[in-house]
This record gives sequence, structure tokens and C-alpha cells, in this order.
Amino acid sequence: MTVRFVRLSLIVAMLLICLAAGAAPARPLTPIEGLEALRKSFAGVSDFTADIIQEKQLSLMKRKLVSTGIVRFKKPGLFFMEINPPHASRLLLKDTTLSLYLVKEKSTQQITLPPEQSLQSWFAFLARPVTALPEGVEVQAEQQRDGYTLTITPRARGQVRALTLALHDDGRLKKLVIEEQNGDRTAITFSRFRKNTGLTESDFQLE
Repeated sequence: MTVRFVRLSLIVAMLLICLAAGAAPARPLTPIEGLEALRKSFAGVSDFTADIIQEKQLSLMKRKLVSTGIVRFKKPGLFFMEINPPHASRLLLKDTTLSLYLVKEKSTQQITLPPEQSLQSWFAFLARPVTALPEGVEVQAEQQRDGYTLTITPRARGQVRALTLALHDDGRLKKLVIEEQNGDRTAITFSRFRKNTGLTESDFQLE
């Protein structure tokens, strides 16, 4: 057996070990375990900024609308998303008020969410160790090698059918998928995630 063959065999073995580790199956978690993992991983995040790729699949269209943009978030209830042209828009969630500004049309649409759907209510719930599920939702959760995935399904028949959140152990978001009752599906992939940068309210302007 030549030295070259031995080295090649060792390289192949190492690759197989790495592939086996990477292909390790996800471990199912109970709903409470999943929410507690979310609470712990996100506990050290006070704000974040990230680049995004948004893929929107409308139920009436076969092709996806793919856009790039940025998001900003600040606890407990500020969320901002800006989508670049050609579908330029800005979305701001402040407490329970959701505003959408369409850049080309220079028009603003606004809706008020129920208090239980606000970011503040969720972070108030996640401020303490999770011992029971919040009312009105079902949760499925699993643990991967480098993080967690949670699917939250409202029991009430509102606009959102299900929301799936994938994140790393340290609270860095990987992907957010929103499925609506009308069949529309939005997938947001996060990159260049920067947390605790000291965002202020001036960073959350719709116009």
C-alpha cells in the first residue's frame, strides 16, 4: 500500500465523517423546549441589522418575486424592512401599528394589529422562562446541529397560516418563512447579521 493511497484513504474517511456529522438528523423538541430555546438564544440580542433576500411566491403567479433589502430590529417592538427597486417599499412595525410605504406610488397603507400579535407581547412572554404555551398558538420545534427551527401556527383563522423561524444558537436569524391563508408564501434569508449595534428610534423612519 503506497503512502499516496494511505493519504487518499485518510482524506476520504475524514470527508465521510464530516458528511455524516453534517447530515445528522434534527432532534424534535417539545413546544415548550422550543420556545425556551428561542428565549435563551435571543436573550442577549437588544437590536440587530441584517441584509436580506426576500422570495415572495404569490398564489396567482408561477414565478417568484425575488428582492434584496435590509432589516432592522430593536427590542421590544420596533421592526423595519426596506426592499430595494424594482419593488421598492418600506415596512415599519411600531408596537401594534404596521405601516407600509410604497416608494413608487408614494403612498402609505396602515393597519393596527391585535395586542396579542405585537412584538412587545411576544417579548414580554419570552422575558421569563417558558413553562406553558401562549394562548392561541401551536408550536412545532426541532434542534439542528447549529441552531433551532420553530413553526408557530395561530389557531384563529387570521391572515397568517404559519410562521417558521430558523436561527443559530446565539440568536442570529437564518431564515423566516411566512405562509398566508390565501396561499401566498414569503421566505426571507438573512446575511451579514449584526447584533447590538446601538440602534435608536431615528433608525426606524418610514419616509
